[in-house]
Amino acid sequence: MELKDIKSIYFLGAGGIGMSALVRYFLAEGKKVAGYDRTACALTDRLIEEGAELHFEENPELIPEEFRDKATTLVIYTPAIPRDHAEWEYFRNNGFEIKKRAEVLGLITRDKRGLCIAGTHGKTSTSTMTAHLMHRSHVDSAAFLGGISKNYHSNLILSDKSDFVVIEADEYDRSFLQLTPYIAVVTATDPDHLDIYGTKENYLEGFAQFTERIRKDGYLIVHEGLELVPRPAEGVTLYTYGRESGDFHAENIRIGGGRILFDYVSPFGTIKDIEPGVPVSINIDNGIAAMAVSQLCGATDEELREAMADFAGVERRFDFKLKKENIVLLSDYAHHPDEIKACAKSMKELYDDRKITAMFQPHLYSRTNDFYREFAESLSLFDEVILLDIYPARELPIPGVTSKLIYDLIDEKVQKSMCSRAEAVNLIRQRKDEFEVLICLGAGDLDSDVPQITEILREC
Repeated sequence: MELKDIKSIYFLGAGGIGMSALVRYFLAEGKKVAGYDRTACALTDRLIEEGAELHFEENPELIPEEFRDKATTLVIYTPAIPRDHAEWEYFRNNGFEIKKRAEVLGLITRDKRGLCIAGTHGKTSTSTMTAHLMHRSHVDSAAFLGGISKNYHSNLILSDKSDFVVIEADEYDRSFLQLTPYIAVVTATDPDHLDIYGTKENYLEGFAQFTERIRKDGYLIVHEGLELVPRPAEGVTLYTYGRESGDFHAENIRIGGGRILFDYVSPFGTIKDIEPGVPVSINIDNGIAAMAVSQLCGATDEELREAMADFAGVERRFDFKLKKENIVLLSDYAHHPDEIKACAKSMKELYDDRKITAMFQPHLYSRTNDFYREFAESLSLFDEVILLDIYPARELPIPGVTSKLIYDLIDEKVQKSMCSRAEAVNLIRQRKDEFEVLICLGAGDLDSDVPQITEILREC
């Protein structure tokens, strides 16, 4: 089936952040779009407003009539959907073409120059920043992102004049092996998704295979210090980047007073006094990678400087919800020990004279089981930790795996407590005058309560 012949697209898991970018793309292409998701949320509400016909009950009878013609309907699914899902079984049993999100993304972008950002962590912020730099430059680009850009209020950016497309390259379920990058960035390779890869060695091998897929006229940009042994084809130019070393790096870093300034150094010269619009130290690394990609594509020095300064960030990535003299509230998607460590260190730099409290909701039983020691070590960098139940997402419980595995290993010098997910908002209401810097941390559903938490703390 050729994409041009498709009239209707049905999504199994339409509300996922990656899937919703495809929903928006096909709506923009004038296709009929419908689908299922387990629960309604702010994002699915917006998709319905934009023209998607979505429902939230697993029931084949709710599939609209115009999506029952297998000759003109493509079904796209996310790996989070179980194979025994009733609607999936309907489509499979009736001979529909069913593809993973990554396969379709690969088809859409195969005739474009893909700027693919991969890595255990940092890929959403870096890809969104790259998309902003490219879109604000004379070069321009489209983008399929894994987060909602606060500059564009979307995870999809379209362009009618550029053949560049920024893609967040997700390693989960080896999805990024469906892409053919023109430029690939690898931000980090700390082991994750061991439920898929099994071992650290297999995880690193997945990234090595990703580097093999770069076009022969392309570029690979790898963060300094990774264990990854890349395998790019002959003809691919390999660069490194890092905060203070690498082909692309920063010099003269200045942090203080709520601002960050640095000089960007590359093989093409130096751009002085870069100021990230979101002043957290991890955005030095992210910004260097984003500027490197954009510079290789032709963005000018002044375009980079201006776009870095007005980059507004990504929802749930160092997302400041409240900044007052007496209280700061941050929402952050960090759900891997190294992401939590980066968050803690960045916030300590910005607010070294305040008590920093993290309310953390672990994500997945398998990830908790694999990394509970590392989670405890990272969380011990905060002054206080409030630990919630594990958010299961796609998983069933694992006997003996609870948040207490993490709790018991958090350093005794840290003020710590446990709280049920259902009681999180009430706890904050009861203790609202005690917080100085509060971070709602994790990839689960705690974020759905952040608007309410914001209003509670705004009254302090």
